[in-house]
Amino acid sequence: MNVPAPGLPARVRIHEVGARDGLQNEKGAVPTAVKAEFIHRLAAAGLTTIEATSFVHPKWVPQLADAEELFPQLADVAADLPVLVPNERGLDRALALGATRIAVFGSATETFASRNLNRTVAESLAMFEPVVARAKEGRAHVRGYLSMCFGDPWEGPVPVHQVVSVAKALLDLGCDELSLGDTIGVATPGHVQALLVALNEAGVTTDRIGVHFHDTYGQALSNTLAALQHGVTTVDASAGGLGGCPYAKSATGNLATEDLVWMLDGLGIETGVDLAALTATSVWIAEQLGRPSPSRTVRALSHKE
Repeated sequence: MNVPAPGLPARVRIHEVGARDGLQNEKGAVPTAVKAEFIHRLAAAGLTTIEATSFVHPKWVPQLADAEELFPQLADVAADLPVLVPNERGLDRALALGATRIAVFGSATETFASRNLNRTVAESLAMFEPVVARAKEGRAHVRGYLSMCFGDPWEGPVPVHQVVSVAKALLDLGCDELSLGDTIGVATPGHVQALLVALNEAGVTTDRIGVHFHDTYGQALSNTLAALQHGVTTVDASAGGLGGCPYAKSATGNLATEDLVWMLDGLGIETGVDLAALTATSVWIAEQLGRPSPSRTVRALSHKE
């Protein structure tokens, strides 16, 4: 039943991360043909932004070692296809294949920066500077991911001012948008609103902010609603709830795209996504992976436990 609530945006853009953030957390490599079919099916379901792959060294994320093979198979996909690049070498590989939307991946905490990028926060920003500059010179759209915005498994709660400082630094490099990551899923709605207010007070406008919640403690949807109430209109989600974080073992799956669409549909918020087609896609990819989808909505609509 469609019952709108006051003070919410009319439309939300879903930034689908299942094919990259979801599949990179698989223990084994997923065949390239399956990845390509997955992305085609996601686009057919109405998703207009689908993160395709990552141009990182295969040593670090072997599940995405086929980026050069996969990306050309997506030329006919009617959606934006962002790719993750960690450095200039990754950018070179992405641009050589015609990528027009790239993302860099930073950390709000020193420990995660060290474990994920083998650098300090300052050193990682210095590494991103030429990447962002060159991408912008080539008229590419650049997204800045910021991990550990609410809590860190090694450092504990992350001070809001610390997150704001790194977020502003990423935007000052030239990033077009910023994705705030609750990497281990510890955020709660008040914390989400406090961070968004602090970013606004620091001069970061809400239209440049996206949110990326994990559902470790079952808070992803409530945190998303808090962000929507603040005016955020870009929400990251993963089809079927796939994914976690290979460098933070306490991180469980991303917010399931189907669960998000169910809530948004009920609130009368447009997404352009066909929930039935999306659910069928997640059932299909779960079959390819050999296990059921963790998404509650997928299980409810497909009548499978």
